[in-house]
Amino acid sequence: MLNFALCDDNSSAIDKLSKMLNSIIISHNLEGQITFSTDNPMKLLDYVKNNLTHVLLLDIDLKDDISGLEIAEKIREIDKNIYIIFVTGHFEYSLVAYKYKTFDFLQKPLTKERFEETILRLYSDIFDNKTKYLHLDNNKTVIRQNSIRFIKKDGMKVIFHTDSRDYQTYSSFSKISEMLPDNFIRCHKSYIVNMSKITDIDMSDNVISFTPNDKCYIGPKYKDNFMEVLKNEYFTNNLDCFDNT
Repeated sequence: MLNFALCDDNSSAIDKLSKMLNSIIISHNLEGQITFSTDNPMKLLDYVKNNLTHVLLLDIDLKDDISGLEIAEKIREIDKNIYIIFVTGHFEYSLVAYKYKTFDFLQKPLTKERFEETILRLYSDIFDNKTKYLHLDNNKTVIRQNSIRFIKKDGMKVIFHTDSRDYQTYSSFSKISEMLPDNFIRCHKSYIVNMSKITDIDMSDNVISFTPNDKCYIGPKYKDNFMEVLKNEYFTNNLDCFDNT
């Protein structure tokens, strides 16, 4: 399930965009919903900070002190993985917009055919590429795999610690492991680590560190295998150093 948020200074434009999006979702039987829409850019930022958002449809000229481009810059500070689609009459900003990892730039007046092509391509990019995304809870939660730092087992829950936030689900480590690529390694009875995200390893205390302050641990049962993987050239090239003391 993809969560869409919409922001435009014109309420009529929001209504039109919402109707078009809902029509596309229904006609193609897509898993998606509009969870938030607003003409207030600051309310949008507050919502994204506190709620899971996969896709943002954003105007550039918001008739406010802050532009859609500035909003996109702030969104990227909050969450690097949100898909941003600009829907605007200001085509002159199209090249600048891609600076913020823009998925598409749609010019007003927007036709349903053009919008439909973008939305279908969006779903294809997310759901057809199994190596890039992790789909949990019957696709209600979609996590970009390269954003995951480590995965922790906490009782019946599994917690995914990512660059932007934590996600919780109920599953088993064995089931989760089957869904992950080779750079995810079991390092502890309660941890699976993304080797490409490690910034430091203290082997004396068996602590793995990530930027900025996340930590997980190496268990004695898994240490030998972890060290073998660490010696692999693919992973050691991604680590500048680690502490053997």
